[in-house]
Amino acid sequence: MNKTIAISGCCLCMKKRYILAAGGLAVGAAAVALSGLCQTRPEGVGVVQNFDINKYLGDWYELARFDFRFEKNLKNTRANYTLNDDGTVAVTNSGYDYVKKKHKVANGKAKLAGEPNEGKLKVSFFGPFYSPYNVIAIKDDYEYALVMGKNTDYLWILARTTHLPEAVKQEFLQTARQAGYDLSRLVWVTHD
Repeated sequence: MNKTIAISGCCLCMKKRYILAAGGLAVGAAAVALSGLCQTRPEGVGVVQNFDINKYLGDWYELARFDFRFEKNLKNTRANYTLNDDGTVAVTNSGYDYVKKKHKVANGKAKLAGEPNEGKLKVSFFGPFYSPYNVIAIKDDYEYALVMGKNTDYLWILARTTHLPEAVKQEFLQTARQAGYDLSRLVWVTHD
């Protein structure tokens, strides 16, 4: 009887080892799979260095974007960034839904996601869930900005006014094209 218990115990130990090894492999595989989900910007794209969050604050007009469900059918889209007491940034996005004929507003917050002088932020409109917000280019002392998300599905061209100089437009479009963006998807926002 002791012999049977010893053998059973051995099989149990082997089963535990197998389960632990399989569990370890599963965790490792999940970590590799999730690493793609943790991507913070398109491959090969850098963010603005010497970024000054205080200069970035204020009102921005969204001049162009890749459409996604939260901004679908919006015109006159704007973003306002203000500094909170805790060092995070309050974000207010607004626009007019020309199909439903009503104004929409979304409030969220952003925080720096890299070094304090990098244009690498993360923004949340849904509690603890943050998305990458990468300031790729700034022109004319924070008058124009090119912003990319975690991959080539998210792109914004922002300006302090509703006008974008042709030279800045072409430079931003070239940067996006080189990063792998399909510019046929770009929506130029109406401001009226």
